[in-house]
Amino acid sequence: MKNIKQKYKSLYWQQFFLSAGLVMLTLVLLGVSFFALSYNYTLSQRREEMRTRADLVARMSVDFLRSEISTDVQKDLQDLAGVASLMSDVNFLICNEQGQVLLTSDERLVGRAVTLPGDITGKIAEEGVFEGAHAVGIYDHKQVVVGVPVSAGGQNVGFVLAVTETTELMEMWRSFFGLFLMTSAIILLLSVIFTSFMTMRQTQPIQEMVRATRAYAGGDFDVRISTDDLGDEMGELAQSFNSMADSLAETERQRRDFIANVSHELKTPMTTIAGYTDGILDGTIPPEKSGQYLQIISDESRRLSRLVRRMLDISQIQSLEMKMAEFDVCESMRLSLLSMEQRIVQRELDVEADIPEDSVLVLGDNDLITQVIYNLLENATKFAAPGSTLYLGLSHGNEKATVTVRNTGHTIPASEIPLLFERFHKSDKSRSVDKDGYGLGLYIVKTIVDQHKEKITVTSENGVTAFSFTLSLARPVLTGTETDKKH
Repeated sequence: MKNIKQKYKSLYWQQFFLSAGLVMLTLVLLGVSFFALSYNYTLSQRREEMRTRADLVARMSVDFLRSEISTDVQKDLQDLAGVASLMSDVNFLICNEQGQVLLTSDERLVGRAVTLPGDITGKIAEEGVFEGAHAVGIYDHKQVVVGVPVSAGGQNVGFVLAVTETTELMEMWRSFFGLFLMTSAIILLLSVIFTSFMTMRQTQPIQEMVRATRAYAGGDFDVRISTDDLGDEMGELAQSFNSMADSLAETERQRRDFIANVSHELKTPMTTIAGYTDGILDGTIPPEKSGQYLQIISDESRRLSRLVRRMLDISQIQSLEMKMAEFDVCESMRLSLLSMEQRIVQRELDVEADIPEDSVLVLGDNDLITQVIYNLLENATKFAAPGSTLYLGLSHGNEKATVTVRNTGHTIPASEIPLLFERFHKSDKSRSVDKDGYGLGLYIVKTIVDQHKEKITVTSENGVTAFSFTLSLARPVLTGTETDKKH
């Protein structure tokens, strides 16, 4: 029972019942309106026709009611009323001024003493006409009645009533009603088929999304939604859903790679530490060499500590709320260059600093941007060829400033450039060149630049590799000529 209720609460059935209900309501309203208008119009036309014929019979009945005609004329009048009755399915009653029926085309009343009710004759005398549905005191059920007076010389000498059965009209309505029901059934059937098809077409991709979502919850990100024959909003939704699935799959891949890389990076120093420690404890390593291996253990412990600290730095940067403010990026570049002085000297590098003497104010978090510059300098120093030149420069336009760090060394393959900013990625696959690196420096750089909604680019040709990232200027920078004019 619960499953049945849930079934009929689904979007398919809700939309189906709503559409079918609207179609049925429209048909009912149209039917009622049609019957009401057509019935009144037909009844009005019928009464108008009856009145016209009653007026004709009234004019022909003047002499008869004044008793100035012979039996032959009476017979002719009887025949005329009979012909009119046959032609229009209307019976005529010719009455004197007291309402007594003297002559009629209705064979059921021939030979009967019939008198009209006073309310009918009174209304005809006062208003000149009577129209309505009435039994007229004669018939067993209501008739459609139209009564007119017979006047002679301005004096009322009698009445003429045109009477017809209401069943005639009812037969016509029954025919109309049958035709309406048949037409409504066809329209309703077509609307149900069309509504069912459209509703199923609209709900199918939603059902696919539900199944795909369940698959994603189970860790299967290979499920995609077909976008064939889907247009408008549903097609866009399906495409967006597939794009989300691609992003989830990529995130899952990065997560697995991250776990694998972290496991590898942690495993190497921990294995070294455990191996040398066991060697010292079980005597495999002679006491005279224990100092050398203890130093290795100490170095690996510090390396492990730096790795964990770097990972914590990444977590803090990703959750950190940036302190956006104006600061002098030139000063940050000089401080970063001074911090790298010892390593630059060790690598015997020449430095080419293209930093403006005047302040260049940019918008951003000073500490984080300084870390970006430092990490890029550290990376460039590490992979620069000994004795080559290390470049740090700044250029600016009307809205953006661009910081560039360039070195000379090995050319980075084009296929590897997009991978430089991934976590734990190292350009030296053998890890022999960058033994102390973790592949996190450039990932931190990319994270900070993205948080500032800026761009970073990499080029590497003929041994020259350059990293450049942009910053938004806090205010327009004046050139030397403009500065002189201002002063």
